[in-house]
Amino acid sequence: MTESGVPLCNICGEQVGLNDNGEVFVACHHCAVPICKDCFQHEINEGHTACLSCGVPYQARTNGNDDDILDEDDDVIMVSEDHSVMASQPSSSQDVGLHARHLSSVSAVDNEVNDESGKSSWKSRLKSWKGKDKKSKKKKAAPKDENQAPIPPQQHMEDKRPTEGDAAAVAAPLSVLIPISKSKLAPYRIVIIMRLIILGLFFHYRVTNPVESAFPLWLTSIICEIWFAFSWVLDQFPKWCPVNRQTFIDNLSARFEREGEPCQLAAVDFFVSTVDPLKEPPLITANTVLSILAIDYPVDKVSCYVSDDGASMLTFESLVETADFARKWVPFCKKFSIEPRAPEYYFSQKIDYLKDKVQPSFVKERRAIKREYEEYKVRVNAMVAKAQKIPEEGWTMQDGTPWPGNNSRDHPGMIQVFLGRSGAHDTEGNELPRLVYVSREKRPGYQHHKKAGAENALVRVSAVLTNAPFILNLDCDHYVNNSKAVREAMCFLMDPEVGRDVCYVQFPQRFDGIDRSDRYANRNTVFFDVNMKGLDGIQGPVYVGTGCVFNRQALYGYSPPSMPNLPSSSCCCCPSKSNKDVSDICRDAKRAEISAALCNLKEMDNYNEDERSVLLSQTGLEKTFGLSTVFIGSTLMENGGVPESADPAMLIKEAIHVISCGYEEKTDWGKELGWIYGSVTEDILTGFKMQCRGWRSIYCMPLRPAFKGSAPINLSDRLHQVLRWALGSIEIFLSRHCPLWYGCAGGRLKWLQRMAYINTIVYPFTSLPLIAYCTLPAICLLTGKFIIPTLSNVASVLFLGLFLSIIVTSVLELRWSGVTIEDLWRNEQFWVIGGVSAHLFAVFQGLLKMLAGVDTNFTVTAKAAEDTEFGELYIVKWTTLLIPPTTLIIINMVGVVAGFSDALNGGYESWGPLFGKVFFAFWVIFHLYPFLKGLMGRQNRTPTIVVLWSVLLASVFSLIWVKINPFVNKIDDATLADTCVAIDC
Repeated sequence: MTESGVPLCNICGEQVGLNDNGEVFVACHHCAVPICKDCFQHEINEGHTACLSCGVPYQARTNGNDDDILDEDDDVIMVSEDHSVMASQPSSSQDVGLHARHLSSVSAVDNEVNDESGKSSWKSRLKSWKGKDKKSKKKKAAPKDENQAPIPPQQHMEDKRPTEGDAAAVAAPLSVLIPISKSKLAPYRIVIIMRLIILGLFFHYRVTNPVESAFPLWLTSIICEIWFAFSWVLDQFPKWCPVNRQTFIDNLSARFEREGEPCQLAAVDFFVSTVDPLKEPPLITANTVLSILAIDYPVDKVSCYVSDDGASMLTFESLVETADFARKWVPFCKKFSIEPRAPEYYFSQKIDYLKDKVQPSFVKERRAIKREYEEYKVRVNAMVAKAQKIPEEGWTMQDGTPWPGNNSRDHPGMIQVFLGRSGAHDTEGNELPRLVYVSREKRPGYQHHKKAGAENALVRVSAVLTNAPFILNLDCDHYVNNSKAVREAMCFLMDPEVGRDVCYVQFPQRFDGIDRSDRYANRNTVFFDVNMKGLDGIQGPVYVGTGCVFNRQALYGYSPPSMPNLPSSSCCCCPSKSNKDVSDICRDAKRAEISAALCNLKEMDNYNEDERSVLLSQTGLEKTFGLSTVFIGSTLMENGGVPESADPAMLIKEAIHVISCGYEEKTDWGKELGWIYGSVTEDILTGFKMQCRGWRSIYCMPLRPAFKGSAPINLSDRLHQVLRWALGSIEIFLSRHCPLWYGCAGGRLKWLQRMAYINTIVYPFTSLPLIAYCTLPAICLLTGKFIIPTLSNVASVLFLGLFLSIIVTSVLELRWSGVTIEDLWRNEQFWVIGGVSAHLFAVFQGLLKMLAGVDTNFTVTAKAAEDTEFGELYIVKWTTLLIPPTTLIIINMVGVVAGFSDALNGGYESWGPLFGKVFFAFWVIFHLYPFLKGLMGRQNRTPTIVVLWSVLLASVFSLIWVKINPFVNKIDDATLADTCVAIDC
């Protein structure tokens, strides 16, 4: 501090100086770090708008006295805060050179956040950057060479004043938020509150009126009902603020695809994952790939990466055939605007394909391309048939060398680029999108983390080869049904007002090949059309594993550009920011340090290779991202892309390096970066981590479904799928990422959003009270007891009010969501079916894994490739998951028969209490009816043996009950004589 009280600059060591009002100049009003005007102006000119000390953008913390500095480069501030706009601006980050990886050990002073001596090194580095900047300015000020070529007029376009049409295009909105009308939402909220009040009165009555004659049954029912009410609250209240959204893709084109100018739409990397080609047929994966290659988006902005985690030669050979067929299929789709652009599903449509197709050549070309596709299918199916029998010596390639992936658990990394700029063009001579085959290295003794590990490998490979700023991941059986789906997502991600803090745009899942009645609720309509709309009004929908467009920077583990300032009173379960844990502060400080390093290291081309290695290691980037300077260099490019001067051979070599087995060791991959490890449902965990950092997501529901997939319509496969989901939720519940406590200190996750995440991990535990509650009716009928005492007038009103509130809540929910009653009923039925089978097994398997360390194998859901419609629906594959529902059906049927038999013997007075018990039992039977129908086989063709055995068992149990009633008190002869009164006639 000087005598005048003016502090010294933390960068250059000179006095900070005063502003126009005579006050000490302050650059950052958040941390008040002393920086002089010259250094501050230098940072702004260089595009470094975040404070070096706290990482907060300068613009958000400046007052009116500093406007004279910010006004000079307002466009720079705007670009730095808006990632989507930056895609349309030339950036110096595009010029960062790519170099071979540096394998030296990490320096001991790699993390300067916790080292005081790091400040001096940062000062020296900033001084050197400042000096280099002055030299570069002097070079720019030097007179131009007479022989220098004139600057093309296209480079002067930014200096031109925008026309009225351009201004209108920029001002036009890309999307609008459409809240649900108050006439629909207000009654819905009122009924929710009324139902909550009625539940309180109902439980007060139930607790204060125990059934002494059946106390164990009454106590069990009370515990179950309390849990059901708790789960209802967790499921209902996140739907408090549902919203709809509308996009304007025409405005997107008008803003970023102007005539005479380069296309400024952001590039997108597509990820397609497959494991076993025998369970996931190559023809299905090929249709997904073809729909991506034919998408309505600039060709040079699309790259498709196919992850073959099984290292199957069948998958590789099918991609070779797919790349060849794409040269004919892609121009056909774009010429005639075909929808959908997956050939299998396009040719199987039962519609008039001549509608709206006025080109005379359409019919001829359609017949020709259909014939080509049939021949392509024959070749692919022939390869599948040949792959059924693996040779003893393994597969060999065309050059006679063994296929590297003959051992799927021990093979090197493999990458093959099929299409793209260096590949063949289509039949019309146009460029095709890039298609890349990737199979990461696998070795014994390494933990590969299944699908999450494969997705992270694709993140690194794509960053090295194409480095698009956005990533769209699809399952192998989810094809692009709407060719403009990516444009729908870009309406949010490239919107400067909406996309700044958006980590991903989630599309709903839609399915083909499901029976009309949707017997096993495969469509999940209630979840995708009700729950997800509700979450979109809070902090955004959860990530469901497919059909999602990611911001690549969010996958790298960074916080959003502007953190939400949540007041301490806005989150009842989260303390204020001032109450952060020390570990959270350290983690955020490390993230801010790395963020600042990424901004400052954009001038790496001014250093030699040794200096780059030192800078990268000192900032801890190698510990975070891994030992690849090429990949780390790609993270510096917020707009994406790779330098045109990069050597393709060197890039492929580096891509092989980043998918090696040991690359993720001692890094943050799977912990803070990419897809998060620790659960088979890595999708929920990954989205949860992002939103805990303050990101928000968006739910996009275009009129034409963006993507469609195939669902396991077979009962056994469906239950195994639900088992995997539930097991993943149990794993998250038992991990450190449990939403009950993880991320509470930061206050970045809204409390309704936290309730939704808590519901996603505790719902499997509902299976325990559910199976007990479904058993109670049979016990009540067999014992003659009941869990509810004789109802009074007040109790009758409470029960009636509870049932009415349940019905009215459902009706009003259907009113604002558009879901049908049938969808709601199917969802309710399968909630019971899955709850008493798959969810129950998931709870025990999860506890077994935690207590005994017994891991369960991941079962890939088989994808249907049958030509027969609904062929698998009627196949019964026996599994232990079928035992609990079958048992519940049998005992409830037996209980109904026993109850009626007892009523026939007891006279008319016993019929009144019977109706309540029978209603209770039929509630269980009706909910399990789809399961019972699935066991019987084809519709309206119940096997005769099933009918005979059902009648026989019912008759036997009825006769036994009538003859020997074990629940009637035994009265001996002495007691009977004492109670009898002799009558003397």
